[in-house]
Order: sequence, then structure tokens, then C-alpha cells
Amino acid sequence: MLGVTKRSEAYGDVGLVDRPDPVAKPGTVVLKTAGAGICGTDLHIFRNEYAVAPPVVMGHEVCGHVVAVGEGVDSGLIGQRFVAESFYSTCGTCRHCRTGRTNLCHARMSIGSHVDGAMAPLVEVPLVNLHPAPGFMSDAAASLAEPVACVTNSLYGDAAYVEPGDDVLVIGPGAIGLIAGQVARLMGGNVTLRGTENDTPRLDAAGALGFAVSVVGEDLAPDRFDVAVECSGNQFGYADALRFLTKGGHLAQMGLSGKDSSLPTDLICYKELTLTSGFASNPRSWRRAMTLMHSGKLDLESLVSEVVPLSQWKRAFDRSFAADGIKFVIDPRLDEA
Repeated sequence: MLGVTKRSEAYGDVGLVDRPDPVAKPGTVVLKTAGAGICGTDLHIFRNEYAVAPPVVMGHEVCGHVVAVGEGVDSGLIGQRFVAESFYSTCGTCRHCRTGRTNLCHARMSIGSHVDGAMAPLVEVPLVNLHPAPGFMSDAAASLAEPVACVTNSLYGDAAYVEPGDDVLVIGPGAIGLIAGQVARLMGGNVTLRGTENDTPRLDAAGALGFAVSVVGEDLAPDRFDVAVECSGNQFGYADALRFLTKGGHLAQMGLSGKDSSLPTDLICYKELTLTSGFASNPRSWRRAMTLMHSGKLDLESLVSEVVPLSQWKRAFDRSFAADGIKFVIDPRLDEA
């Protein structure tokens, strides 16, 4: 089968490569991909800014139908539609695994970076990773389950990081930022989305979702926000978060820059800010994410800018790099038409 493959560690060495069809092993299933979202992490992989084990098919945001099951898996699952957690295997014995933080396991292997992922007609995932996709959602929208789980991992710790009435600044109005804004609003926050002039279409989408918007260059009052969620991965966005947070405020980092940054870190001390982060997702964040998705309270459909066939993956990547839209989803079935 052909898959969008990171062929080597060279910058931009990505292309359609003939890869072996996956086989369902004991405890795993093979999904026929119905939607594979292009994530910011995939863009970092393209640029060789995120560690992978090439050659590997990219894609960790997936919705698909079960077409094969391994030993010990109920064959009645065949034909059913699921979304899937992104890890393929962990050690199962380290303190992180034993406390449910499988995303932090040093031995973790994930689809799309360590083993072949979802930007191909078929992908193998462990049975325990499966979650039924909401019946009312399109395949493309359902494939955003993984970013929703990343958001819930970042906005909930032992307690919620956003409390009712909090003023929340979300920096970076891409798919993650627009999901984070929706989740923060459901937690009771008053949310403002901030981006650059290049983000105008995305900020328009934020406005359509009912958020206040702010454009870099139109200054905000210092010390205004109780919580900031940094989703851009840009050092200037991070600096804005530090500047606009009130004393005793909370900064949740989600965006990755792929490089070192120079930041006004003294503000962390002067304001006694709390910094947290969320790397990927874990089973706990997936339970929260799926509860939100099945509730119908998240608008994921409007975040999908285009669904493209596998053969047009490069155009979708180019538009993602250019921020020419919000979320691009690959559906390999379109090449079969």
C-alpha cells in the first residue's frame, strides 16, 4: 500500500512510498482509514524537528473502520467505526505507565512516528486504543479526537486549570487553539483567541464560534488574563502569554516550536505564575475527550477546511504550512473512486 512516509531524517524527505500492508497481531486490529488529520507534529516531522524512526508512515489522528482483527479480538468489531489513541506500545512497568501517564513512558512507540501510521489506506492499532466514534460526526471531524484528547490533557491536571469566570487567552487560532478555546469555554472560561494578521481566516472562524478575537499589534491590557493557553509554538506568542497573564496566573503550554527560544522568564517569578504543559494524550484525557465529543458540545465539523485524497497529500501539507485553513484531513478512500 502507498503511505505518506518520512523516508529519512533529511529535511522534507517525505513522499508516497509503497509500504507493507499491516497485519492484525494478537490484541490489535487493522483499521481502514476514513480520516487522517494533518497535525502540527506532522509538520515538525516533515522539517525533521520531531524524533521519528524512518522510514515510517506518518499520521496519528485517525478515524477508521475495523477490517481485520488479531488473535483474542472479537470478530464482531469488523465494520465498526472507531477513533484511536496514538500510542502503539509502552513498557507497561515504569512509574509513568503504572500511574496512567503512558504518554511519558520512555519506551513509548506511537503510530505515525515509530510505527506506520494512518496516512495510508490501512493502519494497525491496539484494541485497547479504540473508542467508538460519535455517530453524528463525519469521519473527518471524528479524526480530530486525538487533538481533543491532547487539549483535555493540557487543561486538566488533578483539578481543572480553568475555573468558571476565568478570563482565558488562547494564543494560536489553529485547530488545537480553536479546540482549546471550546474546551476552556465549556469549563466556564471567558475566552479570547489571539493570532497574527496571517491568521485572519482562522480568527474569522474563532469569531464565528462566538469567541472574542485579538490580532497581534492590537495590544491587550497587561495582567488581564487568569489563564493563557499557548498553542502557537512561537516565542513571541509565549512572551505575550507571560505579559498578559495576571499575577498568580496559569500558563498551559501546548505549542511546540522545534527550536530554542529567548523568553522574558523573569515574569514567571515576578508574577508567581504557574506553568504546566501537556504532551500528547493519555487514557484519562481520552475519557474526558470522548465524553465531550459524544455530548455534541464541541464543533469539530467547522474546523475541517478540506478532505483530500492520499494522492494530494503534498497540497494539503503545503496549505497546512501556509496556515491556509484550519485542519486538513486525508481520506485514502477518495483515491479508490
